[in-house]
Amino acid sequence: RQGYCHISSTEMKEVSEMIVDPGDYPKPTEEEIRDMLTDRQYDVTQLSGTEPAFDNEYYNNHQRGIYVDVVTGEPQFSSSDKFESGTGWPSFTKPIDENTIRTLEDRALGMRRIEVRSRAGNSHLGHVFYNDRQSPNGTRFCINSAALRFIPYEEMESEGYGYLLDYVE
Repeated sequence: RQGYCHISSTEMKEVSEMIVDPGDYPKPTEEEIRDMLTDRQYDVTQLSGTEPAFDNEYYNNHQRGIYVDVVTGEPQFSSSDKFESGTGWPSFTKPIDENTIRTLEDRALGMRRIEVRSRAGNSHLGHVFYNDRQSPNGTRFCINSAALRFIPYEEMESEGYGYLLDYVE
């Protein structure tokens, strides 16, 4: 059964529950992406690389704020959902808006994992693990710092993220 203008009821529900509008975070051109990212950021986001554990910018960050896709600026995670996993990478229990991420099966390196990519930029962010004993809710989004830019709570309004202040405790 189709909804309004041949949009399915599932799609209508997804849009009605959306917190972050992907149209606000357009993906730059390939040339712009190369120019704006460091080698590590490019390797992680565009080539699905992984940065070293404990040798990254945010694994030990305890400031209040949000983490956005380094490529598009699309909001991904809140400091309120960050926890110490002991893995050496930033870990979160959930995204700010589940619609801002996409998951794919990843069979690279002889493992079976679930890759997490950003919606607007299609950036590789990291992986999600379920039934994780360290996570307060059993889910651990293990995310590369190189895929993120941190926006401190005090700067969220001036950076255009004021609409998300309530998602940061």
